[in-house]
Amino acid sequence: MDSINKWAAGASYGPVLSQTDLYLLQTDLELHPILQGKQGNFTLVFNIMSGHTGGYNTESRDRDLPFAAKDEPATMPRVSQLIIITEHSPWCTIVKNERGVTMHDICQKVWSECVRPSAVIPGFLKGSNGAALGVGSYADHNVTDAEFASIPPRLQEQIKRIAANYNAANAPAGPYAGYYTPAVPPPQLKRVNWLREKVYFEALHRNDAYAISRLGFKAPNIFVMLLSG
Repeated sequence: MDSINKWAAGASYGPVLSQTDLYLLQTDLELHPILQGKQGNFTLVFNIMSGHTGGYNTESRDRDLPFAAKDEPATMPRVSQLIIITEHSPWCTIVKNERGVTMHDICQKVWSECVRPSAVIPGFLKGSNGAALGVGSYADHNVTDAEFASIPPRLQEQIKRIAANYNAANAPAGPYAGYYTPAVPPPQLKRVNWLREKVYFEALHRNDAYAISRLGFKAPNIFVMLLSG
């Protein structure tokens, strides 16, 4: 008999637990090995700034591999919602899919989509000055004045410098670009600039103590995202 891969993409591998189901049952979720960085034949390379996903085999690092497993479920059992936080930023990303959150859903949401970028879940996130911090993604949305004011001046300067360098490198060149130096506008700060050099996904893991310190509660579907430079 052929073995069945429990991580296979599709809707025929058990029920999808809703947020209510999950909280009532307090079911422990098993993360997909790729999201844990424990899939021996595939290491995910996900750049939060560009949105590019791919990977490599640890035994053949010179060969780029496509993210062929992107449509496989992120957890087992499958769930309709995941909450992702990271020590590298004050925001949380809420990923939803009524048919079960996939690894592609996570990458897409973290990179480009947002649950009302200016919204705040009551009691969730506050900066050091008490200002409420938004919920959402990194590439598509700007850092608000209140969010920026919540961090020390030294970090503010680092973030502004990174944003200015990125904007300059990606600015379109006009027909007279070689003849004069145009005035440089103030850098537009994206949430991804807040991460500074930490723009590569490393892994997800569960840390209830950190979830409580950040959100005020713990839940089986709250995961901490590790990033690297």
